[in-house]
Amino acid sequence: MKISALIAVVMWCSQGLSLADSTELKVKDYMHETPQQKAQRMEWFKEARFGMFIHWGLYSQPAGVWKGKKIPGASEWLQAHAKIPVSEYTPLIKTFNPTKYDPEKWVKLAKDAGMKYIVITTKHHDGFCLYDSQYSDWDIASTPYKKDLLKPLADACRKHGLKICWYHSIMDWHHPYYGDEKSVKKWRGNSTVEKPDMRIYQTYLKNQLQELLTNYGDIGICWFDGEWEGAWTHEMGKDLYNYCRTLQPNTIVNNRVDKGRGGMAGMTKKGFAGDYGTPEQEIPKTGFGPGSYWESCMTMNKSWGYQEHDHKWKSKQDLIHKLIDIASKGGNFLLNVGPTAEGEIPTPSVERLQAMGAWMKVNGEAIHGTDANPFQSLSWQGRCTSKRLDNGNTQLYLHLFKWPKDGKLVVKTLLNKPISATALATKETLPISGKPGEWLIQLPANAYDPIASVIAIEIEGTPKFQDSKTENAQ
Repeated sequence: MKISALIAVVMWCSQGLSLADSTELKVKDYMHETPQQKAQRMEWFKEARFGMFIHWGLYSQPAGVWKGKKIPGASEWLQAHAKIPVSEYTPLIKTFNPTKYDPEKWVKLAKDAGMKYIVITTKHHDGFCLYDSQYSDWDIASTPYKKDLLKPLADACRKHGLKICWYHSIMDWHHPYYGDEKSVKKWRGNSTVEKPDMRIYQTYLKNQLQELLTNYGDIGICWFDGEWEGAWTHEMGKDLYNYCRTLQPNTIVNNRVDKGRGGMAGMTKKGFAGDYGTPEQEIPKTGFGPGSYWESCMTMNKSWGYQEHDHKWKSKQDLIHKLIDIASKGGNFLLNVGPTAEGEIPTPSVERLQAMGAWMKVNGEAIHGTDANPFQSLSWQGRCTSKRLDNGNTQLYLHLFKWPKDGKLVVKTLLNKPISATALATKETLPISGKPGEWLIQLPANAYDPIASVIAIEIEGTPKFQDSKTENAQ
């Protein structure tokens, strides 16, 4: 039988038990693994380069509108932005019924777009869970739909070779013990927070993570958010990081588990928990060097959750250029969709993912498993990604955003003589001439792709340049 959140916390308090006592889980310290151990754990993440973010929950029903008024800001923040009292927000649970939800269709869309993993909101800031939690009635089991939304998605991901990953909010407006005095004052009126006690809330948080990390098989990433309020501390972050990896040692945990986000576009500060940085709605100007892992998460329009009046969509060209730009700096692109309350991904999102998929079908090898651009500066308009080949040579992928005049592609500063140059779109071999520091590749008169054409150049060994500098550059 399900235990309500309130009954559960009373039981925990009266028995004086910590989660470790109640579950006999011995938490290990995973904060000090070697660079080699981390690289092995992060290998699939680096190989992926492209993933789907899904923001879905009760907020998808009002879709950014409350009492006939369009509420500014992202729709998943509707409860806060519209200052909706708990008594008015809670009834949304009685009508959430996503009968058009087709996880197989979602996963196929992601796979065809060239995505390698999916991160879905198991619980956002309003505290509502997309699965049947033993520790709360504020979940999918209390809706007309009743069925777990996460398991069929996880099963479909594994069927089609994608990693399933969980977003889970640290901040929780619904739990009666989340926060501190400041947060209680801030959310009073549109939150159930009455008497904050983070010791109790931490137990609740861990109990739900134990469900998510033991009932659904291997989870690629634990993607946390909402850590910025004062109630959450650095020590809590380290503890939660170790807790997740004790349950699943190979899972990857983002930097928002701790208080170290900030600086360098969301990279993790030294000494804080977290495996990679999470710049949001931005792309860093440069990469962060070998051994650094990061992921830009971004919306296709303005809102993360579905918002019926948000029509400010990024163009297909813009999204493909962003994917290339991020990969050229050694990062991953986590691109968001916000399904409707019925469970459908909006048509504009589908169209953009299909366009990205068509480009990736031809040029995916220039994104997946690549390293950052080794050039200090580029002599063409576009970007460069690279890949170390099994034979010890290096493949340079030249992404051309603008076709060179007369089809003459000049590659400056590169000292290594190109062994071959190939157009990914046609697989044709292209003639090379010139000298070290200024190689000329003859292209046809017209571009292979109006958005971005890719020329693959194989060179001997590691790239060497006239200026001997190989930092990441745009």
